[in-house]
Amino acid sequence: MQTTARLFALVLAAALAGPVAAQDKPAEPETAAPEAQGGLSLGEPATPQVGEPYKAADHGDWRITCVKTADGNDPCQMYQLLVDGEGNAVAELTIFDVPGNPEVAAGATFITPLGTLLTAQATLSVDDAEGKRYPFSWCLQNGCYARVGLTPLELDNLRRGKQATLTIRAVQAPDQPVVIPVSLNGFAAGFRDLKERTPKPKQ
Repeated sequence: MQTTARLFALVLAAALAGPVAAQDKPAEPETAAPEAQGGLSLGEPATPQVGEPYKAADHGDWRITCVKTADGNDPCQMYQLLVDGEGNAVAELTIFDVPGNPEVAAGATFITPLGTLLTAQATLSVDDAEGKRYPFSWCLQNGCYARVGLTPLELDNLRRGKQATLTIRAVQAPDQPVVIPVSLNGFAAGFRDLKERTPKPKQ
């Protein structure tokens, strides 16, 4: 069963590897600097321009990415590219702060490959605790999205946990769960940093 599950994890990884790589680039722009005649670099702006995404910080296995705005209230989120045991990209996970809502401490977005069995939903679990299932909202060319709210207790479990897992199923093998590890290394520090960067709601 493990061999079959890993096979479908690789199938999912192959479907997502291109789109994930394309999405990961904006967080840290890698556009080539202009070159003068003779191959000499003319440099590029040292700071992101309005509307451009940029990497704000790294915390363990989590990256904080933001988008530059004119007023300086840059929206930010925590990001992790989820990979299988062989380093193949399988899914993406972003976490964002939801200030001012006592029932929802944070929001999360899972992005899984096309070919995910949507009716099976996505299950997130922390350590040995029972997982919680979340429905998918829509699919685009780059994958299928599940946007969810995390309660204060669930967020606290992520802060204190050692390892989380995201479980999905493939259309080709609905009876074989694909279990994707989610590192919690740096999560607590990353979310603390994220909250400090998140603009507070106006009273």
